[in-house]
Order: sequence, then C-alpha cells, then structure tokens
Amino acid sequence: MQRIFLTLNPQQAADTNLIVKAVAHEVHLPSPSVYGWHIVKRSVDARQRQLKVLLTIDVCTSEEESLIPPYQPPVYRDVSALGTPEVTIIGMGPAGLFAALTLIEHGIRPVIYERGKEVSERKRDIARLNRNEGLVVESNYCFGEGGAGTFSDGKLFSRSSKRGNMQRVMELFHHFGADDTVLYEAHAHIGSDRLPAIIRRIRETILAHGGQIHFNTHVTTLDLSRPIILAIGHSAHDTYRMLDAQGVRLEPKGLAMGVRVEHPQSLIDDIMYHHSPLRAQGLLPAATYSLVTQTPDSYRPRGVYSFCMCPGGHIVPATTDRESIVVNGMSASHRNSPFANSGIVVELHPDDIGNGISALEWLDYQESLEHLCWQHGALAAGRPESMIAPAQRLDDFVFGRPSHDLPKTSYLPGCRASRLDLWLPQLIAEPLRYGLNVFGKRYRGFLTREAIVVGVESRTSSAVRIPRHPETMAHPDHPNLYPAGEGAGYAGGITSSALDGIRAAETISKRIKAL
Repeated sequence: MQRIFLTLNPQQAADTNLIVKAVAHEVHLPSPSVYGWHIVKRSVDARQRQLKVLLTIDVCTSEEESLIPPYQPPVYRDVSALGTPEVTIIGMGPAGLFAALTLIEHGIRPVIYERGKEVSERKRDIARLNRNEGLVVESNYCFGEGGAGTFSDGKLFSRSSKRGNMQRVMELFHHFGADDTVLYEAHAHIGSDRLPAIIRRIRETILAHGGQIHFNTHVTTLDLSRPIILAIGHSAHDTYRMLDAQGVRLEPKGLAMGVRVEHPQSLIDDIMYHHSPLRAQGLLPAATYSLVTQTPDSYRPRGVYSFCMCPGGHIVPATTDRESIVVNGMSASHRNSPFANSGIVVELHPDDIGNGISALEWLDYQESLEHLCWQHGALAAGRPESMIAPAQRLDDFVFGRPSHDLPKTSYLPGCRASRLDLWLPQLIAEPLRYGLNVFGKRYRGFLTREAIVVGVESRTSSAVRIPRHPETMAHPDHPNLYPAGEGAGYAGGITSSALDGIRAAETISKRIKAL
C-alpha cells in the first residue's frame, strides 16, 4: 500500500478517470497496473483565488492489497443470556448509543433509559413544533432517540483533542449506513434527513444482541449502588437539579452564548469561493466559514466565534421548555437550502455574573436569557405558545438601528422584528457587535442587510460539568457513576460525544472483567 498526496483543481477532482491518471502518474505505473485506491482525506483549499482540492489517497500496488477492506467491521456478541453483567445507560444520544455498542462488543448488556421517543415519533413532534402547534417537552430537537445531533445537522467534525480513535467513530457511522464520504471528508457530514435511518439501525443492533431500551422513561432518581453511564445531553437541566438534590457534586463551566446569523448561501459562496462559477456548475460544495476574533482590552477580553455553521441549512427551534426560545441550525445531506446559518457566540465565564456562583445559579442565568428571548419573540407577537423568535437585520444589529422589516429566513415558526442590540445583556451584545464588525471587514459582503440575526443561540455546550476522575472516568464521590458526553461537560458534538461514550464503556468493561 502506498500513500500519495494530490493537489487537483475542482474539475479534475470531479472526474474519476482524471484522478486515476493522476494516481498512476504519482506511483509511476500505467493505469491498468493500479489495482485499487481509496481516498483517505479530502478537503477544499479556498484560501487563494485558484481553488484547489487536496486529496490523500492510499494506492494498492498488488492484487492482495486490493482485497483488504478499508476497516474492520465491529463484532457484536449475544448479551441476552441470564447472568450477563448489565450496565445502565441514561440517555440515548451519541454518547449513550456508542457506549451501548461498545458494551455489547465486550459481552455486557446495556440497559438504556431514554426520556424521549423513538426517532420516527420524534420526527412527527418536531414537524408540529415547526408549524407552531406546540412543544412536546420530552420529544423535540434536543430530547429523544439519537440526541440533539440527529435533527440538528449531523456534522461529524470536532475540534476536540480527546484521546481515542476518532476515525473509528466515522467507521461505525459508515458501518450503519453513512455514505463513504464520512470516511475521508475533512468536514464530514451525514445530514438530518439520513441520520434517523442510521440511528434506527444502531437501535436494531442493540436489541438484536440482547440489549434493552426503555423509551418515554424520565429518570427522576439514581440507584448509585450499580454502574451507570450518565449520558444526558446538555439540555437536561432538570436532571442536573435531580443530581444536585441527590448530593452529586456539580461544577459551573464556561460556555458561549449569542445568536444565529443567516445569509443567502449564494452570498457566502461568492465570499468564500471568490465569485468562482464552479459552485454553480456543481463542482464545489456549499461554502462554509469559520470565524474567530478576540475583543480588545476595553472589554473583558473574550472570544467571539462562529459555531455549528450550516451551509445550505435551516434555523430550527431548539428549546426544551415552554416560555423560552432557543435556536440552532441544521442541514440536510444535500445542503441545498438557499440559506447559510451559523451561531455567532461570545465566550462567557461563571464569574461574569458573580464570584463563587453555583452550577445551578449559572444554569438559571442561561435559562433567564432564553426566557427573555421568548418575551421579545412569541409573547410580544401575541402568540405565547408559539416558537416565534425575535430577529433583526445584521447591519441594524451592529450599528444599533431598529429593523422595520426582515429579510426572508429559513426559520419556519417565523420571526418578529426586535431590538436584540438593546435587550440582550451587554456582556453578550457588545462583544457580538464588535466581532461581527470585524468579520464584516475581513470578508467583504458579510455585514449586509440581506442577513438576519435570530435569538438566541444559548446551548452551544453544557453550562455544567459533572466531575469525574481523569483515568477511571467515575465521579470522585460516587464510584459507580460515569458521566459521559456533552451533558457531562466533556464533549462538544456528535463525534466527541460518541468517543467519550466509548471510553466510558471500555473503562467499565475493564472494571467488570477485573472483578
């Protein structure tokens, strides 16, 4: 096997015959002598006007090598027999699902409790939510089979530097039905239209091998005498309060809050691809951006950055509580919406609102912002049961002007014009205005009246961390409690949450086998 690196233009990268010729030339063999090849990594370099596609390719130079699969599929054991050791998993997002699969690999039965519904029923509740027909507090964009990532984009990119084999997570998604692209795209993406089928296959595998799943089961107390993987999502605020009442120590942690900013996708394409016609020809994907800046010393220095950028996507209502508004973003697999949206958020710390505040006080602050958003959106619109969100034109927000009308938006429940620049807490509004101004100078056309700011993006991560030992992964005061994933404060997205769940399951498996 020989690994090579190719730099092609988008036209060449879209033509398999041209790739084969480039591969053969690189390994100094005529094309028929190349027994096979597969892409290891693919990315688009748009830093210069001459756009490039960067490919890392493994080339088979013998027939034997061509028969080797790209990865080893998992082997799951039957854990249905009486007497099989059991581990309880609370939560069925990526941390819980991948923990369950890992336990089965090790011959341990997972018993999963999920507060929400299975993915098909959940999809119907989300459709009603988008039509402003009411929130089901246990079945929405955050709660239910698959967790928040199932219906909020399905991006498999992570900035995490966590230990473990991130590629193995990609391989497992591929094993359960994701496209080949998840194995090599630099910013892999499944899509909220395809993830439900993958989640169903994972569920069917867990059940077929003897695992147990209990849907519509809201855990209100924990039996800390048995091993539990606590894989709740970051929106399970009532569970944090239950843990506190049971004497489980919690800590406040930094998080980021802000707004969703939405542009026409064509405008982002022009900015990022330098007005290249190749995008319109289908030779380039919907353009993305990643923005970050730091406020000056006149503020408390803090980061302002883009979060969960969704090219060709939609803004969605992601609250779990009535009388609150939270927004997030998602993209379907083809990313063919005419809109591009991203969270633009401000780095916040618990001591921003007071020294020595508790985890629950910090959670209260997060919830107060979401309630404020509801007051200026749904309540002010005279439809308090709806998901109508407050919004402002981007340039009006930055320059402190009211918006007398709003541009078109992908947000289905609807928006109401509101002065977010005035009612957002200044520790969020001022850094946002500064950062958006910087981004507008960095990318001409970004700061435009065609863009809309929608409030609020408040659940980028957990406001709470559940302490755990770095090696055993168990809570320092409760050795049978294994906090894992995003809700525990140790992950940030689908892949890092899945990886954290795998680590928790492997740690428990070693403990059980040592007994």
